[in-house]
Amino acid sequence: MLKRTLLLGACALALAVGLAACGDDGESTGAAATETEAGEEAAGAAGNVVEVAQETPDLSTLVEAVTAADLVETLEGPGPYTVFAPTNAAFEALGGTLETLLEPANQEELAEVLTYHVVPGELTAAELSDGQMLETVQGDSLEVKVTEAGVTVGGAAVTAADVEASNGIVHVIDEVLIPPEA
Repeated sequence: MLKRTLLLGACALALAVGLAACGDDGESTGAAATETEAGEEAAGAAGNVVEVAQETPDLSTLVEAVTAADLVETLEGPGPYTVFAPTNAAFEALGGTLETLLEPANQEELAEVLTYHVVPGELTAAELSDGQMLETVQGDSLEVKVTEAGVTVGGAAVTAADVEASNGIVHVIDEVLIPPEA
């Protein structure tokens, strides 16, 4: 039931402006500009993917979720990882579902959702191609779409790409990705 609620919540999210390097015309909405700035703030960071997220104010909810799911040590590991990092606004769009996932009793389900945002290896935006299928650490796949409007992964728009970390790369996205129901 919780997965269905998550899925419905995720489906209700609107797509933001696409990846700047893939056809942004320079015009941004306020939300997309804020999300892009979040990626730019972290761009100079040399820490691991967790440290990059910790240094990015707009990824604080992701840091809270990674901590609650007991994934900090894993994501501080050698990797490399490609992390599709939802912004605070993406998590807020889940409403009460996020609060439920953060409860200790739901740690396993939260970990499943979060590991659906992680792909083994390091993939830059230039290495993502239209129709590409990415196998996540969680076990399911995400489809990449590249259009004139930008890049989406699993339906979420990449709003800041290629934020380097010592053990991988982070791409900021505008939605929380929900694994398909088993």
